[in-house]
Amino acid sequence: MEEVLPELKEFIAGYCDRYKIQKVDPEALTVDTSIDLDLDIFDIEIDLFLAEFTDKFRIDNSKFTWYKYGYPKGSFGVEMIKTVFGYRYPWVKKVANKIYKPKFKVQNLQEAMKTGRLV
Repeated sequence: MEEVLPELKEFIAGYCDRYKIQKVDPEALTVDTSIDLDLDIFDIEIDLFLAEFTDKFRIDNSKFTWYKYGYPKGSFGVEMIKTVFGYRYPWVKKVANKIYKPKFKVQNLQEAMKTGRLV
């Protein structure tokens, strides 16, 4: 399995801490970590997140469009499950994944860092 670049881990953890989204352990991040489902960054926050990401790492996002991924807008059902049961149990993650399909993953950001373009 591919490792997440340390700079990317630091950026994601710092962003979540700075905007008080949730506490993120940088060592727990994998390329399969979903930005919208696992980290709860969606709606307008995802646009702000991507803007900061592209500015910090000088990534070209001129050809980026949400049509490829589908715009992440969250799910009320997932929020209810997270509120009642938390999100640390594997079964909760499986149920959340069935209700809401993740749209954008850390792998997409890492690929953008390698190529210099977010597509």
